[in-house]
Amino acid sequence: MRKSVKFSPEVRERAVRLVFEQREQHGSQWAAVVSIAGKIGCTPQTLLNWVRQHERNIGQREGATMAEAQRMKELEREVRELRRANEILKLASAFFAQAELDRRCK
Repeated sequence: MRKSVKFSPEVRERAVRLVFEQREQHGSQWAAVVSIAGKIGCTPQTLLNWVRQHERNIGQREGATMAEAQRMKELEREVRELRRANEILKLASAFFAQAELDRRCK
């Protein structure tokens, strides 16, 4: 299995900018993406994903921006932690309530 290559934010930004600049020179956005992806050493689909995310970030495309997606991830993590804590508190409450009932019966 191939190890994925991490591209720096500067390379990503430059590649996306090149797609927007060269879109008119090529027949379509996809043709520009294929051309530029070969030059920077990534797959065309990866570059297209970067382009689409950039379009979402600047409001040209529907969907969540990077900031919104990050905030959503943080909130989902917080909800998971709170649900876990709630479950622990419910179990502890039931345990101590049962212990109190057992103590009173004796």
